[in-house]
Amino acid sequence: MSQAVVVIDVQRAFFEPEPLPAKADQTIENINRLTVAARAASVPVVFIYHERPQSGLYFNSDEWQLQRDLITSEDDQKVRKTTPDSFLETDLQALLTEMQVDELIICGFASEFCVDTTTRRAAGLGYKVKLVTDAHTTHDKAHASGQQISLHHSNTLTSIASFPQKVIAVTSETISF
Repeated sequence: MSQAVVVIDVQRAFFEPEPLPAKADQTIENINRLTVAARAASVPVVFIYHERPQSGLYFNSDEWQLQRDLITSEDDQKVRKTTPDSFLETDLQALLTEMQVDELIICGFASEFCVDTTTRRAAGLGYKVKLVTDAHTTHDKAHASGQQISLHHSNTLTSIASFPQKVIAVTSETISF
């Protein structure tokens, strides 16, 4: 079994202007714990970058860059996307196939959009998926806090029984490589 860590949309546009996502600092710390451990075990790390030119989020702009406190490596992979689905019209699946990955460890932003959609797509494609419940977040909304939204999606995604593989909930402290 070959694993990869997929970090979705942890970019300055989402993590640096106020208001910050729920538990933003803790989420970054947990993602760093996860990616540092992955690299130490020679597990690839893939950063997904969202682009929305119609909203001013352009490729390579300052806002498009990863959040400043993320620990990165030159060996990390990068994938650009324009929808909540990290697989749709991207090279993610080809990259994972090339690396012979069959298990994804997913974290990032935004719990109810890109993390949810990518997790469902990965599970539907037959990947084993571990959702890192303390390493994904979102902003507060009118109907619920960001923390409530993230908890809801963690519970929902790990309760779905109809995918070829069940999505497993893990934390950044309990994941092992």
